[in-house]
Amino acid sequence: MTEEAGIEVRLVDVWDVETIADLYRAGGWWNERWDPAGLAALIVGSFAFAVAVDRATGKAVGMGRVISDGVSDGYIQDLVVLPGYRGRGVGTMILSALLDYCTSAGVAWVGLVAEPGTEPFYTALGFQRMEGHTPMRWYPERR
Repeated sequence: MTEEAGIEVRLVDVWDVETIADLYRAGGWWNERWDPAGLAALIVGSFAFAVAVDRATGKAVGMGRVISDGVSDGYIQDLVVLPGYRGRGVGTMILSALLDYCTSAGVAWVGLVAEPGTEPFYTALGFQRMEGHTPMRWYPERR
């Protein structure tokens, strides 16, 4: 658990799925056709899942997770902070908690795909652009 400025970051195996769906909405990543119940498996199936909580209200204000086999490499996914809490170090706290967990588990290669415009946030925390690499996504309907 990481605490600072009235916010604490918890690594969790379970959380209210409607709250997590709201965080995905805040990130612009939620499809309303999806069933929030599926998020329970997403949380428990992640190598690490972090939730930032406003201690004064008990409200989840951010989240992030790592996907990994726990041995070789990990990928940061779904890092989001509610708009009213951005610029207050919450994202840094979440990312630091996830990276600390990876380090303690011996996972030293950690990557992510950053949204355009967020590079300064990540480079300030030690991430660098992977020159010569192109992020790609599979679209089965285009086959």
